[in-house]
Amino acid sequence: MLNKEKCDPELGLVVQKYLIEKGVSTPMVDTDCLSDKIACIEEHFSSIMQCLGLDLTDDSLADTPVRVAKMYVNEIFWGLNPANFPKCTAVDNKMNYNEMVIERNINVQSFCEHHFVSIDGQATLAYIPKDKVIGLSKLNRIVEFFSRRPQIQERLTEQVFHTLTYILETDDIAVTIEAKHNCVISRGVEDVNSTTITNKFGGKFQNDITRAEFLRFVTLID
Repeated sequence: MLNKEKCDPELGLVVQKYLIEKGVSTPMVDTDCLSDKIACIEEHFSSIMQCLGLDLTDDSLADTPVRVAKMYVNEIFWGLNPANFPKCTAVDNKMNYNEMVIERNINVQSFCEHHFVSIDGQATLAYIPKDKVIGLSKLNRIVEFFSRRPQIQERLTEQVFHTLTYILETDDIAVTIEAKHNCVISRGVEDVNSTTITNKFGGKFQNDITRAEFLRFVTLID
């Protein structure tokens, strides 16, 4: 659940501009205020349900359009709003730590932007500090922010990567995400077993030895 006290709107706008410059921002247009979004989605989702033949006078269905609207804006798509970007505490690397920092098994809960069904998986992030180190929970929150929007996994991977390069002021970043896509599981090919893996390596992680060391930590294979 989003905690507004842990958000940094100013940093969110800076990161959004940076991702636009990198060509990896989510395609968006200007929209109305928050309350108008909920009302607009409620109205249109009512029309969708009626087109499907559902009876909105039934007490089980009557409040579904507003429930869905609030869920979209306040719960599963709040990462579309840069004002909700997390505070990212980065401190000087006074200890001169220069080995990998790895955060494994970060929860990924997102929605496929092609079919609006869920993407569920895990991310592993790593960086080799230069001048800055970041609070570990901030890595989880950055992944959560970019997951809480309609996504494709490739763009999610790029957005997390470039955000970390900006905040940590280093290219020595690695991002890997493995996820199940319900657009593959519940429709189309209906394959319940397959997973999708995406990677992004920068700086020292583009070196074969360093990348192999990182991937050993990810898979725990010697």
